[in-house]
Amino acid sequence: MIKELNIFLKKENIIMGGLGFSAGLPIMLVFSTLSVWLITAGIDRSTVTLFSWAGFAYSFKFLWSPIVDKFQIPILGKIGHRKSWLLTTQLLIFFSIILASYSNPQSGLKFMVLSIVLIAFFSATQDIVIDAFRIESAPEKKQGPLSSMYLAGYRVAMIVSGAGSLWLAAIFGGESYQQNVWKHVYQIISLFMGIGLISTIFAKEPNTKNQNKIGKISQVKFTISTLFSVIIFFVVFLNFPIIDNSNYLFTFLFSLTKILFSFVSSLITLYILEKIKFLPKKKSREIFIEPITNFFKRYRKIAIIILLLIGLYRIADVVMGVMANIFYLEKGYEIKNIATFSKFFGLIATICGGFLGGFCAMKFSTYKSLLIGAIAASSTNLLFALLAIIDKNLVYLATIIIADNLASGFAGASFVVYLSSLTSIKFTATQYALFTSLMLFIPKLIAGYSGTIVDILNYPLFFIFTAILGLPVIFIIIYLNSVKLKFYTK
Repeated sequence: MIKELNIFLKKENIIMGGLGFSAGLPIMLVFSTLSVWLITAGIDRSTVTLFSWAGFAYSFKFLWSPIVDKFQIPILGKIGHRKSWLLTTQLLIFFSIILASYSNPQSGLKFMVLSIVLIAFFSATQDIVIDAFRIESAPEKKQGPLSSMYLAGYRVAMIVSGAGSLWLAAIFGGESYQQNVWKHVYQIISLFMGIGLISTIFAKEPNTKNQNKIGKISQVKFTISTLFSVIIFFVVFLNFPIIDNSNYLFTFLFSLTKILFSFVSSLITLYILEKIKFLPKKKSREIFIEPITNFFKRYRKIAIIILLLIGLYRIADVVMGVMANIFYLEKGYEIKNIATFSKFFGLIATICGGFLGGFCAMKFSTYKSLLIGAIAASSTNLLFALLAIIDKNLVYLATIIIADNLASGFAGASFVVYLSSLTSIKFTATQYALFTSLMLFIPKLIAGYSGTIVDILNYPLFFIFTAILGLPVIFIIIYLNSVKLKFYTK
């Protein structure tokens, strides 16, 4: 038993824990901690929840994942392809957090939006690199310890940027709003990116040879083409016609259409660049098309159902999670209580749930582990409906938060194992980025309307609604397990 535990103390696993910390640190600054900052600044909750759309950087990261996979960073690239990208993104995250610290939502909401989007964008890019780094650093049989340490580091970082930032805010300024308080909080938290930088410096570049390396000129053309397509996406998205309609279902479907139309416009841009021979046809197909066709060739008829499972698996806890901090504050709980129970004990419970989920995925079948995680993640949302109708009680708050985070950690670890098993080693960065992008797309889209949904339903019904959202996931897992999925050769 001790021998089995010692594997987690190996250098490569400790380094992966540090990289997981680097990946987890920005998350709370973009979502959870940010919502407390905005609420204390007097921003209405519908606007606060719209900030969750910054998370679309994680949903669309597959658009620029080929750049991360193929573009060699000049000079810095000599230390290794993956390591050079890690150092670059970590430094950019650090400076973006510093930039965000100087924003004030009461007088400059647009500046805050820009800085938060930058944090999310560079953080999503770092995730692309770390996921590829992890999968390429060890064979499949050794991925368990790497994944566990990555998730543990990730969750510890969330404690630091979640509970830690709220504790600092409470110490510096109590419950009242002061911009300087949040300025100091974000600047102090930014210093913890040093853990990721140190881990990267001591990390060993994966020994995997990139079979699809391209020349310098092609790299530049390829990068320009990808960036141009991303710019076209946002130009179309931001200039899409505005239609006022009080029907919330229509508004949701219209927003979905807007995003899909923008994505199609991005693809058309790449097609045009290919037609005018700026983008080499053969290379563009290898980079953009083959990772997708490879997946469909391996999983054939059930490929669509697998993608549906990926897109919906985290929907129950993501949609509920956006409103969690707002709910605690409006229920009357103090920031220090939220920090203690939600951001500290809750995230410790998530780490424990993660190790439990990883163990169950190895001990039993992946689909059984996924099923347990899906049921737990949905059912614990019902506990929040109970919390919404009872009087303020710290014992109930702590118990429900710990139960919810255990379920979330279990489901998250099971899902990482599942996604890793689906990924072909030939297309590590691109395929994994595509899977994790799809994982957040639908949940984040609905989460952007969670404040409005609460206005319509009230909190108890909202939490019941989020639990119901998880039911289709359960049936999809049961179906996929029943067809006895055969993993095709990677």
